[in-house]
Amino acid sequence: MKNLSWLNKIAFFFNIILMILTFVAYLLPFLAPKMFPFLSVLTLILPLMLILNVVFVFYWGIQLKKQVLLSAVVLLIGITFFNKFYKFSGKDLIVEDNDFTVMSYNVRLFNVFEWMSKQNIPEDIADFIASQHPDILCIQEYSTSVKIDLKAYKYKYILMQGDNIRTGQAIFSKFPMIDKGEIDFPNSDNNVIFADIKMRRDTIRVYSIHLQSTKISPDINEKIDEAKSKKIFRRMSEAFAEQQVQSELIKEHKTDCQYPIIVCGDMNNSAFSYVYRNIKGNMKDAFEEAGEGFGKTYDFEFYPTRIDYILVDKDFEVKNFKNFDNFVNSDHFPITTRLMLKPEE
Repeated sequence: MKNLSWLNKIAFFFNIILMILTFVAYLLPFLAPKMFPFLSVLTLILPLMLILNVVFVFYWGIQLKKQVLLSAVVLLIGITFFNKFYKFSGKDLIVEDNDFTVMSYNVRLFNVFEWMSKQNIPEDIADFIASQHPDILCIQEYSTSVKIDLKAYKYKYILMQGDNIRTGQAIFSKFPMIDKGEIDFPNSDNNVIFADIKMRRDTIRVYSIHLQSTKISPDINEKIDEAKSKKIFRRMSEAFAEQQVQSELIKEHKTDCQYPIIVCGDMNNSAFSYVYRNIKGNMKDAFEEAGEGFGKTYDFEFYPTRIDYILVDKDFEVKNFKNFDNFVNSDHFPITTRLMLKPEE
């Protein structure tokens, strides 16, 4: 420390702070948000902290300083976290007859309140879905007030709720639905719907989930003062605590299912959170299995946010995953995966 210049001493101080915060973020997926609601916000910026640790490794490394070990150890311990926010390569796609495709998309009510100035959004979304022709389609923030052509799907389950603003969820399928239902969340407009789908000789269960929103606008031009910052953190902390309850209801509901499960939808939380870990359990994240790049699913400028997921049981082989972050017709981007149900051994 004595041999460091004043600039390096300042850098070393911030490096120590970063190291502590990163280790805390590593532990948060294992701690219920109700215990530390304020700290849970750190899970949203863990990717940024990992990148900053990489910067410090280069900073100390080019100077041949032993302080390089600080961030190097942090990165080594958290190496398994990298696949959750960046994949260097996907999978070579091999299409087989038993494959099927799944799409999940939060459509933000098809822009019924004209949040976006763009015209013909419902038609654009319908055309996009038709171009991808997924076998199973899960839509969050669905609206029946907008007429959208999805005639390719013979089977569907749509659930609408709300008084002043009616919003809902929908599952569309090219395969027959033999059962369907919902998981009602207490004191919330959000919920989960599910459908048991008879697919050839097998039956699978598909959940479409939409967890509690943080209700934070991503407008970077908005002035944020101290009072605004406190309000944002309070809202996020409260939302994460509610999401904990919702994730536990989903986890409990899944245990009673005898079929292979697919979970699609908008968690409104990162892949480093307790909520994600609680719902995922021993399932596979389709992005981690076959995605590429950041897997960005939310239209937040300058930060590759991934809060929409497709999770599948180990009975499925994930053959492909895509996020369409160039298709801007909602505040979320559609995601798709190609799956194959493994034959029973």
